[in-house]
Amino acid sequence: MNILLFCCCFFAKGQQRNTPWKWNEFVIGADMSYVNELEDAGGVYKMNGRKEDPFTIIKSIGVNTVRVRLWHTPAWKKQLNSNGKMYSDLFDVEKTIRRAKQAGMAVNLDLHYSDTWADPAHQSTPAAWASLSFEALKDSVYQYTFSVLEYFKARNLVPEMIQIGNETNSGMLWPIGKTEDAAGWQRYAALVNSGMKAVKDFSATTTIKPQIILHVAQLQHVDFWLENLIKNGVVDFDIIGLSHYYPWSNYTTMKSIGSKIDSLQTAYHKKVMIMETAFPFTNANADTHTNILTLNNQLENRYEATENGQAAYIADLFKTVKQNKGSGVMYWEPAWISSPMKDLWGTGSAWENAAWFDFNGNLLKGIRFFKK
Repeated sequence: MNILLFCCCFFAKGQQRNTPWKWNEFVIGADMSYVNELEDAGGVYKMNGRKEDPFTIIKSIGVNTVRVRLWHTPAWKKQLNSNGKMYSDLFDVEKTIRRAKQAGMAVNLDLHYSDTWADPAHQSTPAAWASLSFEALKDSVYQYTFSVLEYFKARNLVPEMIQIGNETNSGMLWPIGKTEDAAGWQRYAALVNSGMKAVKDFSATTTIKPQIILHVAQLQHVDFWLENLIKNGVVDFDIIGLSHYYPWSNYTTMKSIGSKIDSLQTAYHKKVMIMETAFPFTNANADTHTNILTLNNQLENRYEATENGQAAYIADLFKTVKQNKGSGVMYWEPAWISSPMKDLWGTGSAWENAAWFDFNGNLLKGIRFFKK
């Protein structure tokens, strides 16, 4: 059975369905945070050789949810772009959410609570909050979260899901919210609770009630992280969000990933969702920007850095998560194609070999497996 036939069989015959999944049944997500910036830099997306709106393209292949990051005040972006614009700020995110909803997709709003990238090694407090006390910082998290949601409510753009932080393995809003000791965990938990309370208070006023996601990178870290959060009073959330990238994971087989997804639901009684994942369709490079994700040998004696290998890996990961009662999978930056766009580390893309589009901007044929 070839890759495309396998994928169609799983999502159509295997589940006895002939319509796409709705987001609240099983999330098939794509992080599209870079798209506005990429298009401004000259990036072009195609399907069957024809230029198309990338949001329309991903919707047509079965994607039902768009993830988008929000930075507080990313002023550094102005220095990188000849147009002097900020991206991943409130106004850029508004554009992304509008495009997603106009295309008929749900939205996951990823609050980084930082002016720049937030991840396990970086959780810098926004410059506007840098001198605040702990109590003032808690209040700022609440007010900011609530006001962002109110902003989108006024524009009929309320997200269906919202992340209180991004890959917060060691806390957020450092140094105050860094989990170096017991007191740090207490402060981090209090900051998370402030953000969640803002979402809950907002939800009392609106039809769309965003589901709350907490997000940790890599499956091997989730139990320690969650146990400490729960011990410090963080309980009122909906989804355990996970990043899963094979080079940095201790879970190296689909079987082990599925077992972990299942055990997390049993242990914590929460929905479990993969918020970020990716796989290369080639090890080649379309520009001078060094690729982050490569694969020198077959993974699990099956998956390799080819178009068929990428399609098989993604199909099997979705199948594994679904069969083990997971609530969805979101792919990180599938539209980060090569272009003259600059980031902090180079010009072009560090991810074009793991995108869903080839080096000419055409949608890869294997990605059509999302269509049931």
